[in-house]
Amino acid sequence: MELNYKQFGQGEPIIILHGLFGTLDNWQTIAKRLAKNYMVYIIDQRNHGKSPHSDEFSYPILADDLKHFMESKWMYKANIIGHSMGGKTAMQFALMYPDMVEKLVIVDIAPKAYRGGHQDIFEAMLGLDLDNLTDRQAIDEQLKIKIPEDGVRLFLMKNLAREKDGGYRWKMNLSVLYKEYQAILAKVDSEDTFDEATLFIRGENSKYIKDDDVLDIQDLFPMMQLQTVEKAGHWVHAENPKSFLVKLNDFFSA
Repeated sequence: MELNYKQFGQGEPIIILHGLFGTLDNWQTIAKRLAKNYMVYIIDQRNHGKSPHSDEFSYPILADDLKHFMESKWMYKANIIGHSMGGKTAMQFALMYPDMVEKLVIVDIAPKAYRGGHQDIFEAMLGLDLDNLTDRQAIDEQLKIKIPEDGVRLFLMKNLAREKDGGYRWKMNLSVLYKEYQAILAKVDSEDTFDEATLFIRGENSKYIKDDDVLDIQDLFPMMQLQTVEKAGHWVHAENPKSFLVKLNDFFSA
C-alpha cells in the first residue's frame, strides 16, 4: 500500500503518524517547525486522508504499512512520533521492527486497551446523507446534534471532500473504521520489548495516560520517560505547541 505523505526539511528523518479520524495535515505546523533541523515525513495512515482504503485494519497491518513506506524511501531507521491511534501504530512498529527506530515518541496514548468513547461521533457521521447536503453549514448543523463541541466538528469536517457532481464524501474509510473500532481500541502487546529511548507525552488535562499506566508501559518500553504538557488535553500538539516542541527538541537532541 502506497501511503500519501508530505516531506519537509533535510537531515535525520522523523516520521509522524496521526490519530483516528485525522490526516497528515493535522501535523503540518509541527512538521514545518521540526524541519528546521530534520527531514520530516507526515503520513496519512490507511483508510485516512488521501491514502488507499482497505478492509484490513489492525496495528500489525499499520506497522507493516510503515515498514513498506520506509523501505520505499530507502530509509532503514528513523525517529517515529505517533499520536493516539498513530501512537499505537508507532508502538507496534517499534516492537515488531526495533532496528528501524532511532527514538520513539508516543503522544497521549498508552499500550492498554481503551473502553471507547467515539460512538456519538460515528453515529453522527454515519447518519449524514452526504449526497443530498449542499453546503458545509448544513453538515455542521446536523453533526451538532450529537457533537456539540465546535472544535471536534471542525476537526472531523476537515475530512470532507466535495464531489464533482454535487454532495460530499468522507475522505476516510468510515465504514471500515466503524467495523474495526474494537481493533483500534485494542491493546498493543508483544513478547518482546523496545529497549531504546522512548518518550511518552501526555496532556495535563487528558486522561489517556494515567500514573497507574506507567508500570505496564515500562514492561514493553523499559527506557521510557513520561512528560506532561501543561494546559493541554488529548490534542497536545495543537493545544500547546510551544511546550510540546520544546520537549520534542530536547528529547531528539539529547
